[in-house]
Amino acid sequence: MARDDLVLYDRHDHIVTITLNDPGTRNALYEGGLIDALAAALARLTEDAEARVAILTGAGTAFSAGADLKQMTGEQGIWSRKPLDMMAFYRDGIQRIPLTLERLEIPIIAAVNGPAYGAGCDIACMCDIRLASATAVFCEVFVRLGVVSGDGGAWYIPRVIGASRYAEMAFTGDPVDAGEALRIGLVSRVVPPEALMDEARRLAGRIARNAPQALRMTKRLLREGRHQRIDSHLEMTAALMSLCHTTDDNREGMLAALQKRPPRFEGR
Repeated sequence: MARDDLVLYDRHDHIVTITLNDPGTRNALYEGGLIDALAAALARLTEDAEARVAILTGAGTAFSAGADLKQMTGEQGIWSRKPLDMMAFYRDGIQRIPLTLERLEIPIIAAVNGPAYGAGCDIACMCDIRLASATAVFCEVFVRLGVVSGDGGAWYIPRVIGASRYAEMAFTGDPVDAGEALRIGLVSRVVPPEALMDEARRLAGRIARNAPQALRMTKRLLREGRHQRIDSHLEMTAALMSLCHTTDDNREGMLAALQKRPPRFEGR
């Protein structure tokens, strides 16, 4: 039976912090354990009406070491399964994470506190913003294990750093340290380890103070814009702008700007 503290969920005001909490395995992702717990926490986040922004981080010295190889290669592991069962293993397992994150309407920040390998790297790149500790290391390790990214990393990461840089990461399996991650745009900033969560909370606070419905609509524009033609995108922006103008928060934001005072948004 999975522990009920594998993933911690904490909301303070409008900021939710989700912590991968299995430091003994370096927050390895495994079936019936951290995968299920993370999927449940993200599903909870999608239903949390008070949440305006979220932070995803890891306990201990690693963000996530990726897949639990001991579980995958054990007696009931990957080599004991038939191909259709293996497809179900991924579809009903790790692939729930990107699909749930795609449904998430609020911004999510990855506070990468240490190594993010394989699926751990991919999940960090599924978030909207990444802040890194100076001890963070990112690695698309899959080819070194004779496999491919099974959770959508090859879809997400080229959209973060570009196709050529991702191809280099994916084809070599070489690790990328925090400084290089900053240089290639994989992360927004690098901070000392002891300052990471304070920096993430400050950023989350600057996001959370804005109009919550406009935040959700902005995230929707970013998400849908990956697929749309410009004419379709502009049609969507016109529709969302029209909705914004019907809200009390739009009126409050504009009046506050004119009156040179901080706005008081209530999500209406």
